[in-house]
Amino acid sequence: TRGNALFLIIILGIGGSFQSGYHITGLSSPSPQFIQRFINSSWYDRYEEPPPAQTVTMIWSLIVSMYAVGGLFGAISVKFISGRLGKKAMICNSFIAIVAAGIMLTSKVAKSYEMIIVARILYGYSSLGTSTHLIYLGEISPRKIRGMVTLTSATFGSLGKLFAQFCGLEILGREELWNIVLCVPAFFSVVHVIVLPFLPDAPRYLFIEKDDDKACKKALQSLWGQGDYKQEMDEMLAEQAAIEAAPPKSPLQLLRDRTVRWQLITMISTFSFDIFLKAGIPRDKIRYITLGLGVSEIITSISSGLLIEHTGRRPLFWGAYGVMSVSWVLVTVTQTLKDSSYWAPYITAGLIILFIIFFCGGPTATLNSEIFIQSDRLAALVLTGIQRWVMFAILGLVFPFLIFVLFACVCLLACLYTFFILPETKGKTLLDISEEFKAITLCGKSFSEKERVETKL
Repeated sequence: TRGNALFLIIILGIGGSFQSGYHITGLSSPSPQFIQRFINSSWYDRYEEPPPAQTVTMIWSLIVSMYAVGGLFGAISVKFISGRLGKKAMICNSFIAIVAAGIMLTSKVAKSYEMIIVARILYGYSSLGTSTHLIYLGEISPRKIRGMVTLTSATFGSLGKLFAQFCGLEILGREELWNIVLCVPAFFSVVHVIVLPFLPDAPRYLFIEKDDDKACKKALQSLWGQGDYKQEMDEMLAEQAAIEAAPPKSPLQLLRDRTVRWQLITMISTFSFDIFLKAGIPRDKIRYITLGLGVSEIITSISSGLLIEHTGRRPLFWGAYGVMSVSWVLVTVTQTLKDSSYWAPYITAGLIILFIIFFCGGPTATLNSEIFIQSDRLAALVLTGIQRWVMFAILGLVFPFLIFVLFACVCLLACLYTFFILPETKGKTLLDISEEFKAITLCGKSFSEKERVETKL
């Protein structure tokens, strides 16, 4: 690029999915015993008696779970905030993250575990930056490299996880520093708040939402270098005309819309979580496995970004889900052997790492930013966020063995769906992709068949 696009991608990354990746992993990087001992001492200083064990467990559970609660509220508010503020939404999000870090940092001095809970809620709410990050990437990227650009969100998410593990286990992993470990991303939020105002708004947002073609062209030239960008602006003009014919929808309206039913099915996905301890890995070895996993995630997401415009989305997607399904089937076998064979937990860990690697290799982030036109994208991201946080809560309640079987079935279904039904989105405009989804038929029937009949009448 001859413009500022690469710099903008980096700034968006450290204020977007990097933050979410860090906080998803960050709480497990300092030993949970550190925070639990802090709860004990705070309770004793306040009431002059040790707390009941079940009280400590309940407070710790609240600290862990409130991140998901905040994340759910953040997901619900994405449409309202991003649609009205544009890039200012990401700046506001970083301010929330900075405030949360301030509360977390001072909680230790104030001897208040309630402040930790409040900070975790705010951290969760600031995860809406992941959605706005993805929106921004999709709207600044030219069609030819859209997949490569949008996949940088996965790379920064993986970098956030690895950085949390490295800070918590290697640099700041001491009991007196646990609150600092949970505040480190605030530094990147400050950089984000200072620098982002000097970079342009997303061209597609300026053209379609603000109806400012001059500002759109100026933003394109600032990002990608001098040029007339007539083709890109013509595509936006066609999409703007389609939006005028079909105004923006709310999440409920999007769920009722038969013409986007295949897109909604496509955006259903799964995610990774820490199950190494349940797999039987010795506690002192988990730190090395998780660090290796973080490095593997980054390498895979970068490799996928380099391959995606060459291979297309579908081969990466169905191939990744196929390997993921086989991995979970084999995990169910090794889990039954973990108590009788010392090597079984390590095989399980290897299979889980393989699953995570291929999950990062699937272009989920790219598809979610490509398969909806501008008027539907914000509502779709609200639904994706709600689904993600609800699944986090459900999986915490499901017995691990059932998770293995369930994930194997989900991955197999996703593989078959992608191979037989999902259209290729490589090098196509958002309107072309939308029309291809409308043309999908199953057993001779289409979700949009009724609408096409009404149009003919």
